[in-house]
Amino acid sequence: MSDIQYLSKEGFEQLKQELHYLKTEERQRITNAIAEARDKGDLSENAEYDAAKEAQGHLEAKISQLENLVAISRVLDNSMIDTSKVSIMCKVKVKNHNVGKEAEYRLVSEREANLKENKISVKSAIAQGLMGKRIGEVVDIQVPAGIVKLEILAISI
Repeated sequence: MSDIQYLSKEGFEQLKQELHYLKTEERQRITNAIAEARDKGDLSENAEYDAAKEAQGHLEAKISQLENLVAISRVLDNSMIDTSKVSIMCKVKVKNHNVGKEAEYRLVSEREANLKENKISVKSAIAQGLMGKRIGEVVDIQVPAGIVKLEILAISI
């Protein structure tokens, strides 16, 4: 993971909060579980101790991954985003010519993607097909279900 990750201010704050929670509360909980298991005697046959140590390993790996993500993340300033063409953090209103319906998506980092909130990853096929395009352009995008024809109606923040 050496690529720069672009995040919204909210996404970056959530990332830092998750990291803080794991480093403080979760670490302490697992440390307590290891201590309790150790107090139960023979560690060679103690399944609780083994499980707690394994959980500790997973937690430390997750913490390391998030620390790296924080280090390579850059917060995007909405005021600096060019809305003359589709780019990360833009809200794009499109018309699907295949089904005749309109939809609106916000293009975000993989970490912030959430289809329920209409936030799609910039690495998705649809986002890749829309990137760099301007209002009025019609693009054919290859998706798993076939080719979808989208017309860009609006671009905003």
